[in-house]
Parts: sequence; structure tokens; C-alpha cells
Amino acid sequence: MIKLASEAEATLSSFYEEMRAKGAPRLRAAAWAAFSEFGLPSRRVESWHYTDLKTAMSRPAPLATSSRGAMPLPRAHDSLRLVTLDGVFRADLSDIARLPEGVAVQSLRDALAQGELHVMSALASADIGAQDPILALNAALMQDGVVVQIAPGAKIARAIELATFSSAEAAQSTYTRALVMLGEGAQATLIETLGALSAAPAQDNGALVLRLAASARVELVTHLSGGVDQSIRVASLLAHLDADARIHSFALIEGEGLHRRQIFVRLDGEKASAVFNGATLGRGRLHADTTLIVDHAKPSGQSRECFRNILDDQSVGVFQGKVIVRPGAQKTDGAMQSKALLLSEQATMNNKPELEIFADDVQCGHGATCGRLDKDQLFYLTARGLPRREAEALLIEGFANEAMEALEDEQLKAFLSDRVSVWLSRRIGR
Repeated sequence: MIKLASEAEATLSSFYEEMRAKGAPRLRAAAWAAFSEFGLPSRRVESWHYTDLKTAMSRPAPLATSSRGAMPLPRAHDSLRLVTLDGVFRADLSDIARLPEGVAVQSLRDALAQGELHVMSALASADIGAQDPILALNAALMQDGVVVQIAPGAKIARAIELATFSSAEAAQSTYTRALVMLGEGAQATLIETLGALSAAPAQDNGALVLRLAASARVELVTHLSGGVDQSIRVASLLAHLDADARIHSFALIEGEGLHRRQIFVRLDGEKASAVFNGATLGRGRLHADTTLIVDHAKPSGQSRECFRNILDDQSVGVFQGKVIVRPGAQKTDGAMQSKALLLSEQATMNNKPELEIFADDVQCGHGATCGRLDKDQLFYLTARGLPRREAEALLIEGFANEAMEALEDEQLKAFLSDRVSVWLSRRIGR
């Protein structure tokens, strides 16, 4: 049991009692025990120092109930969509029939009921080493989601979108989990879309687990959007890479409320490679937290992280990044960078990059910058006739788009650039 349990944690305990009879009792029990060691994290928990979730979640919203009615869902790109709506995987809203050979899909609920050994093993081992109470809570309360298995050697030409939406008109909480396993040498592009279809202050706790076998390749684009002032969204990514596997990830965070994207990646094979880039577009009172742990466990791994925060009004940005190099992980090459652009006197940025190195033949570094728009560049543009707001927009757009330059999918790059343009146009029009 949670020591000194709060009213909120007592409510979560009742959620657990409801969910533990719905498959994977051992996995859920182990996850609940891990959560019970800590309870809801406050600022006293080092990894949550800049995001007080315990206060924000003082009143957990009721668990979501499925809405089986058909409804139009926003679609901005030509992808193969797999939809989880209000905590339930919806095959009727998904492109199941259009999936190519080499891709197998089932709901997480069915996977838990069937208890396939390799699926359960991937789900159970995903949280080892992460030691995050909200990730453990996700495993204990997971309602549904999707399991995607990509066959060894398969090269999937079209992007697969994992779309998770909340649509209820009243506050509700969802706990969803997706598992994507790529076989040896497989290649795929994944889109992770998390959004809200109503103005209710939803509380969403989602996790995406990636298992990359040797020489697998994945490009991942994550888009967190929507929400209202009192909404809460925690999106966790757990990636496990075998030898020579590669992941290239970009995330765009926008909207309102509290958003936290936390990344736990383990390079568990020689010559594994990971790139994590992202941009945050902050306005109003958005609180956007990106927390990252990259664990180099084997030799000759490479990792790159570059995140940009653009913060206006009273928005708050957080970047916590840690690169760990284990003993024996020689020839590791790691670089981490955080850049923030403050557009308002009230905007706040918190940076905390860290390195933990236990090997001697490595090349690792980190850096963090925080500042305002360059006055000389603004003067140059305004002196040539551009209104100040448009001149600012041009500089901000270049700052944001730089983070997505390495994306290979041109359609996705155009979609993300368009989102930046929409955000800027609203700023100019105020």
C-alpha cells in the first residue's frame, strides 16, 4: 500500500481494483507495487522537480468509458491509422484492411487476454530500469491500446499512425499503452498522435513501447496537441534497441494545460543509434516538460538529442536530459542540446542536462541556451520593411524548423512546418 496515501492515491487504488481483473494480473500487480513505493510524484522527486503532478492530479478524473458511436476524426496526412478513442482500441475506425503484408495488429486488451509469451515479455520488461511512478501507474491501469508486430526484413512504405484521442464532454482519465515490435532488419515510419476532440479537461497517461531487433530502423514523429487549461497529459516512450538498430524521433508539443513527454531509451546492442529531436510551441499557461534518459549499455553506440522551446505569454518549458554510459560501453558518442527562445517577460524555461559516464573511451557533451530574439536580426528585417510581428515570425519559424531538418519523410516535415506556421499566424493576429 502507498504510505500516507492521499485522497487522490486512494482513488487511483480503486481504479486498480477495477482493472486488475481485466488481464495480465501479475504484470499489473508488479506495476502497482512499484507505483505504491512512491505514489504520485511531487517536486521532491528529482525527476519531477519542475512538474508537480501530485498537486495537478489532486482530483483524478473518473476512468474513461468507451463511446462506440462513429465520429469524424481529424486526419492531416496519408497514413495507415490505428485509433484508440477514450481508452479503447477502435478497429472500426482504423485502417486494418489496408495494412500491408508483414504487419500484424491486435488490440492490447486481446493481447493481454491471450497472454502470448513474447508480447507479455516485451510489455513486462519495458519498465525495468525506468523507475518512474507514472509509467508504473500506466502499466497497472492500462485499459487498452494496440500491439503492432512488423515481420523481420519487412520494409513498410507508408507511415503507420498510432492515434489516441479523448472525446468525452466531461473530465475523464485514460491509461493506454501501445507496443510496436520490429523484427530483424525491419523498417517503418511511425506517427504518434495524441489529441483532444472536446474541451473537457482530460487526464491522459499513455505509453509507447518500441522493441527494435538487430538492424531494425524506425522514424518516429510524435504530435501532442489540444487540451485545455486544466488538462493533464503524460506521454511516455520506452525504446529498446538491439545491435545496429536505429531510431530517429521528432516531437512537436503544442496546446494548453500540462504536457509531459518522457523518454527512456536503452541502446542494448553494439552500434545502436538514437536521435531525439523536438520543438515546443508554448502560449497561454502551457506547461511543457520533456524528460529524457538515454542509456548506453553496449560499445560503439551513438545518440543525439536536440530540443527547442519557443515560449510566449506565461508558458513554462522544462528540459531534463540524462545520458548514461555504462561500464564497458566504450566508443560511445553522445551529444545533447537544449535551446529556448523566450518571447515574453513572464515565460519560464528550466534546463537540466546531465551526463553519467562510467567508461573512459567516450565522446560525450551537452549544452543549454536560453535567450530572446536577436535584436540585430530583428533590426535588419524591420529596416527592410517587414512589420515587427512578421519579422519575429520569420526568425521563430527558422528556429523551430531547424529541429526537423533531419526528417526524411517530406510529407511529415511539411505537416509539422504547417503547424508551426499556424501557431505563428495566431500570434501575429493577436
